[in-house]
Amino acid sequence: MRIGMALNYAGGFKETVAELADYEKAGLDIVFVAEAYSFDAVSQLGYIAARTERLQIASGILPIYSRTPALLAMTAAGLDYVSDGRFTLGIGASGPQVIEGFHGVPYSAPLGRTREVIEICRKVWRRERLEYSGKHYTLPLEGGTGLGKPLKLINHPVRERIPIVIAAIGPKNVELAAELAEGWEPIFFMPEKAGEVWGPSLAAGRERRDPALGELDVIAQAVLAIGDDVDAVLELGRSMAALYIGGMGAKGRNFYNDLARRYGYEKEAEQIQDLYLAGKKKEAEALVPRELLERVSLVGPEGHIRERLAALREAGVTTLNVAPMAPTHEERVKLIEKIKDLAA
Repeated sequence: MRIGMALNYAGGFKETVAELADYEKAGLDIVFVAEAYSFDAVSQLGYIAARTERLQIASGILPIYSRTPALLAMTAAGLDYVSDGRFTLGIGASGPQVIEGFHGVPYSAPLGRTREVIEICRKVWRRERLEYSGKHYTLPLEGGTGLGKPLKLINHPVRERIPIVIAAIGPKNVELAAELAEGWEPIFFMPEKAGEVWGPSLAAGRERRDPALGELDVIAQAVLAIGDDVDAVLELGRSMAALYIGGMGAKGRNFYNDLARRYGYEKEAEQIQDLYLAGKKKEAEALVPRELLERVSLVGPEGHIRERLAALREAGVTTLNVAPMAPTHEERVKLIEKIKDLAA
């Protein structure tokens, strides 16, 4: 099981990256950089590539709507080049609030667009002349000036198959990830419910999966704190859970709220959303089920952590993306060393 970590994209980035060398020495395998509506992830990933030697780097995620498919392919090839083949292209649909609100692009056909983006990226990396006729993308463009040419990437990529990870939690999106991508990254991964909630989608996608892709890398996320007096860390997860379940989308268009319902928390999910959208954030946080927080986290004594790791492994997790929680950098580095040892 690989151990990964997500960088904070909203804080002091240079300071955070300066600490990465210690995490790399501690055994961290891969680092993910998100792209919401802060600084772009690409410049940060390039900076990390220059400051590390062994560490794998990944976008976690680049939205498929904010760049053309060819630009996504060019960007991935460039990051793979400057990192000597250490880059993973994490992509996802994000949500209409960000895509339409910040980028001004219609949030339409996320499934179809994701499939076509992947197909176009792989054509670019193989240095094929870029001719593509899809439902959402046609290359060269039809209409316009009529001067478009089927071009191929000038550079020779380090790899013609850069790993692609799809962030997905909806049934059809997860099925698509299992069919087409090297990896799948869900959020709020609960191993006890994973088979029930995502098993049919994963099985359907794997039936159509190209064997050349290898086994699907399943990337779970978890807050990490090990000890007998770390219960307060678990409570810190309430604000994030309430934000996603209650505020990341409108009524009927919140994927995370849907996931909470599929986990069996229908009543709580509805109440959290109503309170959050009414501006009653603290009341919404109080209703986040304690059981949900416990099962999507790695917080507790070492014996408990071992049990949770076994449950994650049994549920098919192959990469564990942790958020080490401790007062000092040195203690956080020790947490990475410890979880790396336990996972091995």
